[in-house]
Amino acid sequence: MRSLPNLFLIGPMGAGKSTIGRLLAAELQREFLDSDHQIEGRCGANIPWIFDVEGEQGFRDRETAMLDELTQRSEVVMATGGGAVMREVNRQLLRERGTVIYLATTVEQQIRRTSRDRNRPLLQNANPEQVLRELFAIRDPLYRATADVVVRTDRRGPRSVVGDILRRVSRLAEPLGDSSPLSHQR
Repeated sequence: MRSLPNLFLIGPMGAGKSTIGRLLAAELQREFLDSDHQIEGRCGANIPWIFDVEGEQGFRDRETAMLDELTQRSEVVMATGGGAVMREVNRQLLRERGTVIYLATTVEQQIRRTSRDRNRPLLQNANPEQVLRELFAIRDPLYRATADVVVRTDRRGPRSVVGDILRRVSRLAEPLGDSSPLSHQR
């Protein structure tokens, strides 16, 4: 499986991108990167602080620069922030430099997984469920348009999801064999 391209995980907050990404990278013996953590490390500040000081636009500018840098590496598994797909340039970087896997989940699952997380600036309001539903309506079509593979994560353990990803991505990487209809058209 070393011949696989970079694997980039996209999806909403709470889909399991970081957890699944770490397991996937370990299985493939690859470096795991989390674009949000890389931004925090570079800035020396957490994402809520960046949002407070620079606004969402400032954070998104940092995110684009970080994605451009990280997607140029080889043999990595990378989890992106939930909003990375909001910019066309980000979607293009991901599509051109690796295989993109959309970890799809329901809003209900997101609520369960993010309810106590104070490190999510977009959810720090009176009605996080409404925010998640609005984000889903906007972002789901972008995730789907960007992804090479869509994998559901609801009610599944991370290892099961990793196995599913490995099976599906390895099929994408397989060369056409003699059983291909094209090979019989000599």
